[in-house]
Amino acid sequence: MSSELEKSLTETAKALSLEVQATAEAAERRPMARLRNYFLTGLVVAGPVAITLYLTWAFVTWVDDLVRPFIPEPYRPETYLNIYIPGYGLIIAFVVLTFLGFLTANLVGRTLLEFGEKLLDRMPIVRPIYRTVKQIVETLFSKRGSSFRTVALVEFPAPRMWSLVFLSQPPSADVSARLPATEHVSAFLPCTPNPTTGFFFYVPRKDLIELDITVESAMTLLMSAGMVQPSDDQQKRLAAMAAAAQAARASPV
Repeated sequence: MSSELEKSLTETAKALSLEVQATAEAAERRPMARLRNYFLTGLVVAGPVAITLYLTWAFVTWVDDLVRPFIPEPYRPETYLNIYIPGYGLIIAFVVLTFLGFLTANLVGRTLLEFGEKLLDRMPIVRPIYRTVKQIVETLFSKRGSSFRTVALVEFPAPRMWSLVFLSQPPSADVSARLPATEHVSAFLPCTPNPTTGFFFYVPRKDLIELDITVESAMTLLMSAGMVQPSDDQQKRLAAMAAAAQAARASPV
């Protein structure tokens, strides 16, 4: 009888010891978990701010370093203050570009611009580079250009798989004459997470689903690999459009 009582007391003591040990370990882990949560929360808050400030500072210093060699030393602020003042190069570049645009809008400026373009047209190597860069810049920054202002879905790379594409201008008359007899549009399919690379192709407009989201939202979606989705309303519209497209594909013609 006494041996059974001793065994029972021993087992009870072991169970209590294990429970106390588990409680102590949980109590030890709880502060560490809180510290980890605090650290991750601080990282989420400070990370985007730090990256934004770093990129802004890198851009400002890059422009300053680009403009500084063209500024005479007596006109540099650090000549008199003995300290580096960031941003003055960016201000000077903004003023110069604005003044250049003002001159180009006048008759004298247009005449000088036409003379410079004629001079560049006579240079065999520089001519194609200048024309290509000029067309790209005019397309991107001109208010009249179509640029990438429309986002769409295309069924790629396999059936029932959809990819985001950016639509630009229709193909030229020479290209359209050699395409099938249907309306085509130029489409750029960017890669993730670097949207500056991708695939360019002409696709029939009937095979596209145009989306009611901005190019900025689509870029964010691509660069985050889907982790940052558009707003709820945009996401619902996107899902509804994709479902309608799938239903149209499934229905017999």
